[in-house]
Amino acid sequence: MCISRRQHGMTLIELIVFIVIVSTALAGVVTVFLVTTKSSADPMIRKQALAIAEAVLEEVMLQPFTWCDPDDPAAPTATGYGACATPENNLTAEVGETRGSATTPWDNVNDYNSATPISTSIGGGGSTLYPATVTVQRVALNGVGDATATSAALLVTVSVVAGNESIQLQGYRTRHSPNFLP
Repeated sequence: MCISRRQHGMTLIELIVFIVIVSTALAGVVTVFLVTTKSSADPMIRKQALAIAEAVLEEVMLQPFTWCDPDDPAAPTATGYGACATPENNLTAEVGETRGSATTPWDNVNDYNSATPISTSIGGGGSTLYPATVTVQRVALNGVGDATATSAALLVTVSVVAGNESIQLQGYRTRHSPNFLP
């Protein structure tokens, strides 16, 4: 039998080079994890702000866009603002109406114009973490409506502030059923 005198292991220099290379790679991976973990809260904040903006926009868009205030007796039969005791051709809430009131709530798309800020507290506590504002403007939309007080089209813009960012959503609302009441 012939036994080779050559050793089949690694030398000390090869072992040190291996440790240095693995340590450098491990430091790079740990750095990536730290950066990712450090900024992982931003997408959550952005998603919460977007969810709030969507919810407020949906709330506004689900309101009626009628000739008269829905509390007005002429609301189901009016054919224009002139027949109403409380016409909805101004872009503000009626006196005494407030958002979320059980007795006199905002009940028309117009009521939400310049609503600043809309309380959007998350997790209770009552503080407004994501303030939202709503703007309602009269617009011309492919021949539906114009920029006058009798416009049959509105542009609703909801802005939500989240830290240093602002999320903005827009939607169009037309007066397709001016006598439909909830």
